[in-house]
Amino acid sequence: MADVARAAGVSLGTVSNVLNNPARVAPETRQKVEAAIAELGFVRNGASQRSSPGMVDVARAAGVSLGTVSNVLNDPAKVTAETRRKVEAAIAELGFVRNGAARSLKSGTSSTLGFVVQDLSNTFFLDMVRGAEEEAALSGMNVLLANSASDGAKQQAYLNLFEQEQVAGILVAPHRRTLDQIRALQARGMPLVVLNDPSPGLDVCAVMTDNVRGGYLAARHLIDSGRRRLLFAGPQQFRVIGERLEGAARAVCEAGAAVTLERVDTPEVRAEDGRRVAEEILGRPEADRPDAVLGAADLLALGVIQHVLLDGRLRIPEHLAVVGYDNNRSAWNSVVPITTLDQAGEEMGRTAARLLLEQLTSPRRQEHRAVTLEPVLIPRESTVGR
Repeated sequence: MADVARAAGVSLGTVSNVLNNPARVAPETRQKVEAAIAELGFVRNGASQRSSPGMVDVARAAGVSLGTVSNVLNDPAKVTAETRRKVEAAIAELGFVRNGAARSLKSGTSSTLGFVVQDLSNTFFLDMVRGAEEEAALSGMNVLLANSASDGAKQQAYLNLFEQEQVAGILVAPHRRTLDQIRALQARGMPLVVLNDPSPGLDVCAVMTDNVRGGYLAARHLIDSGRRRLLFAGPQQFRVIGERLEGAARAVCEAGAAVTLERVDTPEVRAEDGRRVAEEILGRPEADRPDAVLGAADLLALGVIQHVLLDGRLRIPEHLAVVGYDNNRSAWNSVVPITTLDQAGEEMGRTAARLLLEQLTSPRRQEHRAVTLEPVLIPRESTVGR
């Protein structure tokens, strides 16, 4: 504790209060002490458990004060060439690595943005990350990526980790039913932007595509291609998918009684879910089969196509047309390229990063904005043939 007190320029009593009763310490003083704790690798109750050397070790090895080590790291012009060489030699010998968290505490800033995405097996989310990285780099910021794998508990763990590591702000393409997690971050003052989630009741910056419009375009394309018995496949629990179904239903309603729309619920939007949908369709009498499937995502559409091709009784698109959603790699890499809706993932990521950076540079002037991007239909062989 004495090393922490010296490094922070406070008394031992103040360090003790920060550790045991932080409410008694002014925020500015508390920040100084916390920075010293992080920078020195101080561990409470017992000897240091650091696996790597800290600034104290460098100072002892070089025979200089902690302040001199700090100056070599942060303002080397203040230190004579000879002393600087001694400190740099000690740093090299000990393998000292500067503590980024401590640096953030001292400056009150971080050069890192956290990004929690829902499912990295869907390249739509990779497109988001690519766009966010490109935009952040223009401002000298880095993006740290975490994959929740559609697991709410995992998402919460990553959000907690980013907050503990004091990232500058967080981008999140959330798992379902996570309003409480996001509200809690807001209440603690964390700047954040939500992507691809139209959940009501969130007063945050958000970027999404018009999923109702996307569902409408998909169904309209099938109807205009002569399809009359449409089946929408996807899980009920995702609001974005519910919106796509809403758009498809609107197009069917406009077409009149000659066109029908059936819904089949799936656990998720993975290829195996699509294969199960196709298996169920193929098990029906011919008169009861749909002539078109709207997959809630490209991976689900891919699974439908895989099983139909393996079975061999139906041809795509002659007997069964298939539309996906997202325009990820599975859509254009499929044996039968899949007609899909492009969600402009990269543009979504760029826009979200831009909104987050605006919050960081002008926090008092920032108003929460919701930006909606237009989806684009991309016809391919799964509906129009070769």
